[in-house]
Amino acid sequence: MHLRGLTALFGCSLLCTSAGAAQSFLNFDFTPGGNVAAHPSYDSGLGFGFEPGVPWKFSVRVPEGNFRVTLKFSASRKRTHARVLAEQRRLMIEDLTVHKAVERSFIVNVRTSELAPLPANATGGTKVALKPREIGSPTWDDRLTLEITGDATPSSLTIAPVDLPALYLAGDSTVTDQGTAPSASWGQMLPRFFGADVVIANHAESGESLKSFVTELRLDKLLSTLKPGDWVMIQFGHNDQKVQWPQTYAEAATTYRSWLRTYIAEIRRRGATPILVTSPERRNFDAAGHIVPTLGDYPDAVRAIAREDSVALIDLNPMSIRFYEALGPEVSPRAFADEGRDKTHHNEYGAYALARMVVEGLRAADPRLTAGLVKHLAADAGSFDPSHPSPLSETGK
Repeated sequence: MHLRGLTALFGCSLLCTSAGAAQSFLNFDFTPGGNVAAHPSYDSGLGFGFEPGVPWKFSVRVPEGNFRVTLKFSASRKRTHARVLAEQRRLMIEDLTVHKAVERSFIVNVRTSELAPLPANATGGTKVALKPREIGSPTWDDRLTLEITGDATPSSLTIAPVDLPALYLAGDSTVTDQGTAPSASWGQMLPRFFGADVVIANHAESGESLKSFVTELRLDKLLSTLKPGDWVMIQFGHNDQKVQWPQTYAEAATTYRSWLRTYIAEIRRRGATPILVTSPERRNFDAAGHIVPTLGDYPDAVRAIAREDSVALIDLNPMSIRFYEALGPEVSPRAFADEGRDKTHHNEYGAYALARMVVEGLRAADPRLTAGLVKHLAADAGSFDPSHPSPLSETGK
């Protein structure tokens, strides 16, 4: 991001620079008389402001990129609490207690659907083929959006561009940033478990398969910013297995494995590290209280490719089964969307638990391939045993 571009976008009164430093940053003061007070609602001309109809939701127009977001909270007479979400409900801060003045930072990835112009005579597209529900969503717009729930509100906000290692997520609806509470997926809970020295860029989207992720140029978009030293977690299978979707179906024994190898090759070609993730199981119990597998040979295909191609593996599938069976047929619906009527997609409690399983799977993976990423886990990431899940009150709220 260039200083000139920021100045043109926000105006000099909102732009601060450190003496002798090339980095620029945006500073917003929410106190009475601060630079936000005169323009509280979002103003498309100024490029910042609060979103209507939500207690505390603030957006700032920024270029595509990665940003360090720093929130400052002033001391209060009573203990207050804040939960911080970014973009489309990515969990950044789980539960911040404010009594004394406190400052917290985290990293947010912002992107648009645009791709670089093509050279003369080249074929392909210059824009991700978004679904109607994605158009204008916080995932793909030109803003950095923050939402705070709880009774603590910040006194100031600083946004600065950063160049840090990135963890990309490629997957389907069980990974994507779900737009409406209480629905959630493990990918949008994952940022909470990493420190402010790594970027989590979730490119997953509902309905995607390995094949459609390519044909819609989602993989191209991901690869366009992938750098040496980055990581990519890949989890597909729920939609790849659907024979009734002939344009995106990929047979587990043949084309599914070939598509996985294509992803691996493209990621490695750019000096990054692929990490394969087996899909979480659906919630279908038999009469004895055990989960009935529905994903066929797809988890085994992922394991085989990981073994044959020396790729790090997070085996989420058996952990999800242990989790559902530990909760049991009567309680486990309370980890799923649509008040438990959905047997595939999770609510915030279930998604939070799966994110913790992904962290455990990362720790258990081949350290020769994952040590560089494990060191970026948050100091309070904790441990999790899916056979002994946390109380149902723990939802990532």
